[in-house]
Amino acid sequence: MDQSEKLLMGIENILSVASDLVDEVARLKSVEEECKILKEKVFMNQFTKAEQEVFALAIDGHSTSEMQKILIREESTIQTHRKNIIQKLDVSSMKEAVQQFKNIHNESPQKLIRIS
Repeated sequence: MDQSEKLLMGIENILSVASDLVDEVARLKSVEEECKILKEKVFMNQFTKAEQEVFALAIDGHSTSEMQKILIREESTIQTHRKNIIQKLDVSSMKEAVQQFKNIHNESPQKLIRIS
């Protein structure tokens, strides 16, 4: 086997390894996205269905009066759900609760659910 054949085999080997690495990176990105979705589900599962609806609207930036119109609920009901969310997350405001949700991808799994 001459030098050029060895070089060609080496290049083919490198290309094969590079292709495997590209496939693995794609797989890891998919796993990362699945983890992100699971973290969000774990976070949201600490709320009742009604609280989840209110919180989802808060994440989208809706005010209490907008939530009231969208969900067709009394203002006092929306306020109760907001209060429960704030209490469950042990934060002082809905803005802080939304920020906590947005930060969950940078936190360890133990921090996702606050245990009272």
